Amino acid sequence: MSTPAAFLARFQALHPKKIDLTLGRTERLLEKLGNPERKLPPLIHVAGTNGKGSTIAFMRAMLEASGARVHVFTSPHLVRFNERIRLGRLGGGVLVTDEQLAAACARVEAVNAGDPITFFEITTALAFDLFHRHPADFVLMEVGLGGRFDSTNVVQHPAATIITPISIDHREFLGDTVEKIALEKAGILKRGAPAILAEQDQTAVDICLKEAARLGVTPLVGGQDFQAYEERGRLVYQAEDRVLDLPLPRLVGRHQILNAATAITALLKVAPARMTHAAIEAGLQAVEWPGRFQRLTGRLSQLAPEGSELWLDGGHNADGARVLAEVLSALEERSPRPLVLIAGTMARKNAAEILRPFVGLVQEFLAVEVPHEGARPAAEMAAAARALGIPAAQAGSIEESLGFLAARHWPEPPRIAITGSLYLAGDVLVADGSLPA
Repeated sequence: MSTPAAFLARFQALHPKKIDLTLGRTERLLEKLGNPERKLPPLIHVAGTNGKGSTIAFMRAMLEASGARVHVFTSPHLVRFNERIRLGRLGGGVLVTDEQLAAACARVEAVNAGDPITFFEITTALAFDLFHRHPADFVLMEVGLGGRFDSTNVVQHPAATIITPISIDHREFLGDTVEKIALEKAGILKRGAPAILAEQDQTAVDICLKEAARLGVTPLVGGQDFQAYEERGRLVYQAEDRVLDLPLPRLVGRHQILNAATAITALLKVAPARMTHAAIEAGLQAVEWPGRFQRLTGRLSQLAPEGSELWLDGGHNADGARVLAEVLSALEERSPRPLVLIAGTMARKNAAEILRPFVGLVQEFLAVEVPHEGARPAAEMAAAARALGIPAAQAGSIEESLGFLAARHWPEPPRIAITGSLYLAGDVLVADGSLPA
């Protein structure tokens, strides 16, 4: 049998030459597979621009703390494709093994019989096939892009839908305004399924509410029907029927408090009997989501200046950059240190929008080129920083950047943050020896 890598390479080659903005290809393949998407345990479908993965990570941790088996489908992966598919089991889910993945690829490839189909469409079908064949109590499904025509949207009767904060990203596919993008994301809402809207820009909320009203759905809205905030080192969650006093989540930042609130609200709706105070508390403390404001303590940390903090965040759009800047600013207030930013982006991203939130916050910026086709040259990234008044230089790699910083004398060890691209985040995790598990 072929390796998963060989199967996945062949899947890439099946990409259709004609654009077809429907779910038709996915539906046809799933029908040939016996419609596994109709034979699943309760499924929660999650769309949004930022916070999808973190919200799913919170839900998985809380459900697993309750003793549930939880299947998870997320994208993209940081290092290995296996990260996209997590199979639930008692005691905590595990990433799909190479053997399981190869067997599923063989089944799906045989049934597809060479028909044109996108990589995401065929791998979504792959996930549904695996989930159907392995017993579980819940499925958590992340939209790949948009919502309305995303291949995950073949699920007609989700247990709940969630829309996390919406902002402008992927303009070439989803539109250039929040209104257009919100309309695409709202395409996952389903008649009869509870809906949860994370606290976010009111423009996006209004678009989603309008679509929900058309379907006869009354969403729970963050900041109105539920909220969460930090108070005296604790997380306070408030809804119409309860107030919970909880520990702060393991994931850092105010945005993660809001993501946790969205997750709690959804699970109280879908699995109220499981959502004991103990399960919620344990989930908040156990949650993990690689590459999202993650402290690096492996090989790369040994290259950094002695005593420094090294952080990695996969933020890759303006809103992600704003959130990271807020987290770093809060850290600066509690524990001041010189702040150095190392970043690289893809050429299609607006470098100025990503760098602007860090003006006045970082002392120094080092630009690197993401080792991926379509990356922005480091010289362009450094020039964009200088145009904003940020002192900037460029380096050939993350390792070279850290070596450059380590060669200098620091009156106080710096705080170093690496960001700008999920491709970059994946390479950094490999270099650090911190592979997602």
